[in-house]
Formats: sequence, structure tokens, C-alpha cells
Amino acid sequence: MDAPLRESGFEALSAALRRDQERWAIALDGLVLKSVFQPVYSLSHGRPVGHEALVRAFDASGARVASELALRGDASFQHLLRGDRAARMIHALNFAELVGTDPHWLFFNMQAQVFASLATLTSDGFQRALQARCGIQGRQVVLEVLEQEVSADADFDSAARAVRASGGLIAIDDFGAGRSNFDRVWRIAPEIVKLDRSLVRRAALEPQASRIVTQMVSLLHQCGALVLMEGIETQEEACVALDANADLVQGELFGSPQPTLAAPGDTPSALHLLWEHYEARRADAQRRYHERIRPYINAIGYASALLADGKPFAEAVAGFLQLPLAEVCYLLGRDAMQIGDNVWASELHYRERPAFAPMRDTRDAHWARRPYYRRAMEAFGRVQVTRPYRTLHGAHLCVTISVALRTSEGLRVVCGDVGWSGDLA
Repeated sequence: MDAPLRESGFEALSAALRRDQERWAIALDGLVLKSVFQPVYSLSHGRPVGHEALVRAFDASGARVASELALRGDASFQHLLRGDRAARMIHALNFAELVGTDPHWLFFNMQAQVFASLATLTSDGFQRALQARCGIQGRQVVLEVLEQEVSADADFDSAARAVRASGGLIAIDDFGAGRSNFDRVWRIAPEIVKLDRSLVRRAALEPQASRIVTQMVSLLHQCGALVLMEGIETQEEACVALDANADLVQGELFGSPQPTLAAPGDTPSALHLLWEHYEARRADAQRRYHERIRPYINAIGYASALLADGKPFAEAVAGFLQLPLAEVCYLLGRDAMQIGDNVWASELHYRERPAFAPMRDTRDAHWARRPYYRRAMEAFGRVQVTRPYRTLHGAHLCVTISVALRTSEGLRVVCGDVGWSGDLA
């Protein structure tokens, strides 16, 4: 066995173990490493389903030092491996004594270089020996790797296969920080993706960012991953997780890192309040939305009645276009092709940008892909309202109100766009 493996081997690290206030700790390069655990809650279950294990490092005087310094050393592979294994050892031993019999995940952070070597670093039997001592099974473990460090080489793929062969799960950490890339998600196919705190913080402040995060969560779900929002500190940030349909949450709002685990059935008061606040906020948003959208629904319905009676299109939609924020109306045929010109409001709340002039003429445009056409055709005679989307006529969002009707010239779909800010309920 070469020197790096000897120094990082199970026997060498076991010799450095010590008991500290009824918990396992380990001595490493003049420092003492200890475990703390932050709970990970399922929003739907309302209870902890796992804990992320974190290292706390202390010098000889008992003063806390940066754990990154203790684990990385000089950043050589030898130091990375030793620090990683030392952390895994104390986390697994402490977790095993605390967890009891309830199914529960243990989240480990792992250096990318160490992760990539998992398939080849089996000769010294470290992992087998650790499992034999603490009793933690592979299926209880979630290995976290920073998204920016996910590699496209064969060793990384082999390591991912090795983790899954042991029954474990893989989580990509800090997704959305810096130059995030969905190719990394497709390549490693993580079971869990942890969204970077910066996304959550921004989404709590900006409606547009909130919509983007919601779409990101949806795409990650379609990739086969559960989504965990971490670093949640406020009620507003927690509401982002609910609105976006995130599966799991973690952060100071629900529990800070502690030497012990949260009780299996524990539902923190913050989670109770979150659901109460969410339901009240959603009910209020629905009320405000219906008050806001009702005039447009009534106006497009009236326009359809006028069209059915044979009124010219511009005359039929005049009432709709007089409403605040109404922008443009247009008429589609059964085949989703636009019939004639757009009819514009005399005053536009959102300034038209000349740079979008190439998109302005939509005569004979084909709108079959648009929800306002498909839904109107599926629910004949009932007014439909889309989610907010980017208009073709500027840099802002709009919603489209539409309804299908029969005229003397055949089936038609009348559509009206309304400039939009904020969210639909």
C-alpha cells in the first residue's frame, strides 16, 4: 500500500479517533474535527428525511478554525483524501449512534477529486471497514459534489456507477451558481439537485427570477431529480420553495447545524407557519388575480359575441382594447393561422421597441404551438387565460385571453394580449 493510502487508511484514521462530549471526533494535523448535522426537510411530509453532515474544526486552544483549511491542507490529493475520509468517518460513526431505526439520509460533501477516485480506491477496504464498524448502509448515504466540479471524464462516470452499485444516491450541490450547465445534470443523472442559495435569495425579491426558478425546478424534475433548496433563512425564501414545487428544504429557518439530529417526527414551527402563510398568501393572490383579470375575460367574451353576430373584427374588440394594459387583438382560424392584421390599442402602457419591428407583422403567422390556441380549441366557447410569457413585440411579459367561437365564415379564435407584471395565482 502506498503512503497516501496508508495515511488515509481505516487503521491510521481510527487511531486518531477520540470521544468528545459523548460524540466522536478525530485529530488531524494539530486540529480536532467534529460533526454537526443540519436537517433536510420534506415540504410535503413535514418532517426531516435526512441531515447534511458538516465539519467543525478546532485548534489546540479550542478556537474554531476554517474547516476547509483543515480538510484540504495543501490541496494535494493525499491531503484531500485524508481529510475527506476523516470527515466521513466521524460523520458515519456519530450518525449511526444518533439515527435509530428510522429511514434517514446522511448527506456527505465530497471533494470532486476524491469522488472521481471512488471506483479505483477500493483496494485498502476503507469503505467496507467503515460500514462494518458503524453499520451505515449505502442506501442511507447521499454523496454531494459541487456542480462546477462535475467532470466529463470516464473516472467520474465510473465513480457514479460505483456509488449507485452500493445503493447510494448522488446530489449535485450549488446548482445555479456561476456558469451552471444542464449538461452536467444529464451526464451524471443525480437523484437530488441542490439549488444554490443565490437563486433562492433573488427569487424571493424578484417575480421574474421566481418564475425562472420555478421553470428550473420543473426541468430538473423532468431530468429525474428531486430538488432541494438550501440556505433558506426567511419566510419569503421558504415561500419560493413552495411556489416552485421544490421537494426538500434546508436552512437556518428550519434548523441550524447541531451535534444531534432533529427528532424523526419533528415539524418545526417555521414549517407550520410556512404552510399557514402560504395558504393565506395564495388565497389572497387568487382573489387579487380574479379581480384583475375579470374585466378582460368579460371583454373578450363580449367581443366573441359581437363577432358571432357578424360585426367587423376591429369593432368587436374595441372594448377590450380600451381596458388598461390591453395591447393587441388578433384573430385565428381553425388551422391556427392568423387572419388579417393585428388591431392595436391606441395607447400602450409598455413602450413598443423599434428593435422588434421584424416581429410586428403577424399576418398569416402560425400559432398552433401557443397555449392560447390549443386551450381555446379544447374548451370551445370558454374563455382561456395563459400564464405570463414573453411577448414578441417588446421586452416585457404578457398574458393572452382567448376564446373559440363559430362565425358565418367558420370556426375562429379571438385573442387579446394584456401587458403583465407579477404572477398569476
